[in-house]
Amino acid sequence: MSDGFDSWSNLRRYTPARIALGRTGDALPLARLLEFQAAHALARDAVHQPFDADGLADTLADHPTLLVRSQAPDRATYLQRPDLGRRLHADDLALLSGMRCQGQGPKKSYDAVIVLADGLSARALHDHGKALVDELLPRLAGWDIAPLILARQARVALGDDVAAALNAAIVVMLIGERPGLTAADSIGAYLTFRPQPGLTRDAERNCVSNIRPDGYAPALAADLIAWLMSQARRLKLTGIGLKQDRPPELPGA
Repeated sequence: MSDGFDSWSNLRRYTPARIALGRTGDALPLARLLEFQAAHALARDAVHQPFDADGLADTLADHPTLLVRSQAPDRATYLQRPDLGRRLHADDLALLSGMRCQGQGPKKSYDAVIVLADGLSARALHDHGKALVDELLPRLAGWDIAPLILARQARVALGDDVAAALNAAIVVMLIGERPGLTAADSIGAYLTFRPQPGLTRDAERNCVSNIRPDGYAPALAADLIAWLMSQARRLKLTGIGLKQDRPPELPGA
């Protein structure tokens, strides 16, 4: 390599981390600085990119979907008021609660609900949301799954409101993760058994992180999510009580 750090070349093949970047005087070489600035711009763009929930719903046309929003009215408020992103808009809360009473009466319930939320990277859902759902749903054959929920301006805990409104035993929140300087398109999957809005703690959730083709591939992530869901249903819990020391047999493992 031309930067004089040949001894690091093998390690660079296995990680996108910025290692052995070299220096020019007491600064980074220009090429490395420009790479950093470009990555930072991509991360900022991902945070502010609007969520095309209607477009995602079109790609998921084979599945029933519902669009909801949090109590944050716009992106600026969402970024400044995380608490508003954790609660469902009152109109949408009433809509979901009303669904539960249709058809089978007020006792209607679901085994699980899957929420696709913009979080801090709508791009992640645009790029990989459909692929992950297409991998996950066939692994849940026999489960009574609620319509897919697409949520705007959402934080992880918004899924608690959704699950409670629909009387779903488990909520799986597929949400755009905070962009980093090596990846701006990662999905995080958060699983919660019987969440209680405003009361459920982060320690009561399980997380599968960095879901993207160049990270934790959607097919492998779907295997683990489905396994965690089955264990959560069996044990009636998620979080620190649900250990991930017995993962499913994953291809190539």
